[in-house]
Amino acid sequence: MSDFDLGALTRETARPKWVREHRRAPWAAVGAVCLGAFMGQLDASIVTLTYPRLQSEFGTGLGAVAWVSMSYLVVLAVLLVPVGRWADRRGRKLLYLYGFGLFSLASAACALAPTLGWLVVGRGFQAVGAALLQANSVALVVLSVPASRVRIALGLQGAAQAVGLALGPTLGGVLVEAYGWRSVFWVNVPVGLVAILAGHVLLPRSRDLNGRQGADPTGFVLFAAAVVTGLLALSGLSGMPQPSSVVVGLGVVAVVAAAAFWHAERRAVAPLVDIHLLAAGGLGASLAGALLAYLLLFAPLVLYPSVFAAWGLSAAAGGLVLSCLPTGFAAAAVGANVLHVQASNRQRIVVGSLGVFAAVAANVVLWRSPDLVAALLLLMGAFLGLAIPANNAAVMTAVPASDAAAVGGMVNVARALGTSLGVAITAMGVHVANLHQWAGPEVVLVALAVCAVALAATTLRRPTTPGETMARCAR
Repeated sequence: MSDFDLGALTRETARPKWVREHRRAPWAAVGAVCLGAFMGQLDASIVTLTYPRLQSEFGTGLGAVAWVSMSYLVVLAVLLVPVGRWADRRGRKLLYLYGFGLFSLASAACALAPTLGWLVVGRGFQAVGAALLQANSVALVVLSVPASRVRIALGLQGAAQAVGLALGPTLGGVLVEAYGWRSVFWVNVPVGLVAILAGHVLLPRSRDLNGRQGADPTGFVLFAAAVVTGLLALSGLSGMPQPSSVVVGLGVVAVVAAAAFWHAERRAVAPLVDIHLLAAGGLGASLAGALLAYLLLFAPLVLYPSVFAAWGLSAAAGGLVLSCLPTGFAAAAVGANVLHVQASNRQRIVVGSLGVFAAVAANVVLWRSPDLVAALLLLMGAFLGLAIPANNAAVMTAVPASDAAAVGGMVNVARALGTSLGVAITAMGVHVANLHQWAGPEVVLVALAVCAVALAATTLRRPTTPGETMARCAR
């Protein structure tokens, strides 16, 4: 027993020689990462289809069932950055594979959950596995392909996310109707096993690991406190049954924790988030842009189902209209690299964000027609598909390779927070509008138009080239 070598479990293994030397090896690795991106977004969108069955089976209301999603989002947002830092020390491929293993086991636990409480706990563990996947996905793409192909590869990853997002409601409806809500979680298990095998064979070992990084427990606790209390406060403002004093208290704690986190990170020896890098390199503006873009991507998916129901559209017809948004995103994320080969990341971000604003502004006026909504959602998705991959590529090419997973984790935190805010702010807008007898969709769409303007404004604070970013970081 003393001679037993755990190296295969604690160190990354090399790809087979025939894979490593194949001319398509970089794109095979990107494909393995895209499988995780697809599953992550599929799981995010498919679980909402289980809500009615969960309410019926466990005899509870929507407020309690919503924690099946909230527990996942909270744990994911809290863990993405520290997991990224850990991967920069231990290996991105290693943690990615363990992430799929934990994700698959937790999915099986969710499928077997005897009570709603156990299901919420299982979703939390599922989010831990998802954090190991998502914090490493962008870094693995950057590691796998030449620098000149990073934008194309990230576009493919974004397309895989969009396809998963678009397929989730359709697949979820079929599974829930035919086999019950537990089948939504069982489907992750065989896919996870295939993904582990594909990742083991196709993904390259990490390079430029940063073994000198230290831990930052204070930063982690403060960051977790700010994210958890902030999301809880927003859920209270969105109609969740919480006393107003509790909501206010949570909001105060979130602000205080965020301020303390910012102050602690400026002084930390090995900060969880490099505040100086964010401020000097323009990365803070890029990450803010990513958060706003994902907020805009997910908000319509929350807003329009209730609108379609009021119009008398069937669930299938409403789902078809909503699918225009992720379909446009996927098409643009891939097609933009063919149609605008010479466009820089900055140019794509500017054009994309201005196009998003135009589509949302038009929606404020034309939202009453399903056909027009479908067309405008398609355009909105296309412009977001132009902006988001370019934004992520600009972030990842502007940092040293040794920090790739940590910064990739920040990108994914922006996505997780943007997704959460898209859901919470949209629900809050509709809730407040209904309380005051306003037109809910117009209120939310105007708010989204403001977010689109803010997205465009973030480009003004960004360096024009990665070299400029690194020069600023060095000063």
